[in-house]
Amino acid sequence: MDKEQETVSALALNRIFGYEPKISKLLIDRLGSAGAIFSKSKDEIELIFGPYSKKSPEITSEALDRAAEELQRLRAQGCDFISITDDAYPALLKECEDPPAGLYVRSTTAPESIFPKGPYVSIVGTRDISPYGREWCGRIVRTLAMAPAPPVIVSGFAIGVDINAHLAALDAGLPTIAVLPVGIDDVYPRRHRAIAERLAATPGCALVSDYPPGTTAQAANFLRRNRIIAGMSQGTILVESKMRGGGTMTAGLAASYGRDVFALPGRIDDLRSQGCNRLIAEKIAEPVHSLGTLQETLGLGRFSRIRKTDIAEEVARRLGGKLNGRQTRLLQETALHIKENRGVTPDEICQALGISYQDAAFATGMLESEGIIVTDLLLRCSINAKID
Repeated sequence: MDKEQETVSALALNRIFGYEPKISKLLIDRLGSAGAIFSKSKDEIELIFGPYSKKSPEITSEALDRAAEELQRLRAQGCDFISITDDAYPALLKECEDPPAGLYVRSTTAPESIFPKGPYVSIVGTRDISPYGREWCGRIVRTLAMAPAPPVIVSGFAIGVDINAHLAALDAGLPTIAVLPVGIDDVYPRRHRAIAERLAATPGCALVSDYPPGTTAQAANFLRRNRIIAGMSQGTILVESKMRGGGTMTAGLAASYGRDVFALPGRIDDLRSQGCNRLIAEKIAEPVHSLGTLQETLGLGRFSRIRKTDIAEEVARRLGGKLNGRQTRLLQETALHIKENRGVTPDEICQALGISYQDAAFATGMLESEGIIVTDLLLRCSINAKID
């Protein structure tokens, strides 16, 4: 059977047994290919599945015809589908007990030039990301980007940690793969459409899904999506997650697949760190206590330490020529205080530095406009992870 027919057969099989991927894997392992099942007679199929199977009547030539038409439409839209029997299919995912029969892919790069490469590292966590989580997500990605063997960053494209990981990877020049909980013809959440276009257009990056076109976001889809994130990655890093958050579940799946799992420790009274702290306490995850150690443990090579940015020097370099001496010192003191007190607000800066609110607002506004700090909706300030 040629590659095209095998691809069509796997696509049809994925539609039939998508929510029962173990059946697809068992069939392919036993018969040698996805196409082999469709070459069986009705009686042979009944012998395989038994006389009362609800799915066996769907294994027909008509199912193959519909799959062939779908594949043609996908390719016209810049998408593709790779079978689990294809060499382009992610090797580690193929080793899992419940991999999909195939993956829908949207990218400007051919699948055979994306997935055989690696290594893959997934970075996951809560949608309710804190300034601490955002900062360390960026630091982790930038450290991995400096590794002798830089990885592909995998995540779920969700609000919070996921999208921060994807954006940090794009900014650092790392390839990144977004695993969607919807059909490849859609984007979830919709607010990330522009980022999806950027990601799909970046060489080496891809949007992937095992859901057929037209599939909308359903609660059950997210856990199934998470197994792909964990399954294709040699290591998973949990940045922040509540006790029973989706990120914690993904890390648990990674551990069940025998993969390396890491978690960023957090305050014991922070709900967003409870999942991380629990996995560390239960010895399921190693704590991220050294970026150099993380890089080496993941097998990406020995860490090469670089000099950290001196924030006062950075302020002077960027703004010294635009401000008078007093203003420059004000911004330097403010930046240093923010560096030492992540998440501090302008009101708190006033009290700590003994300055007026007008001065604090001026300093934080100037620092943010120059990209030295970032603020959230509650005006909590943190040093921009790109320069720290």
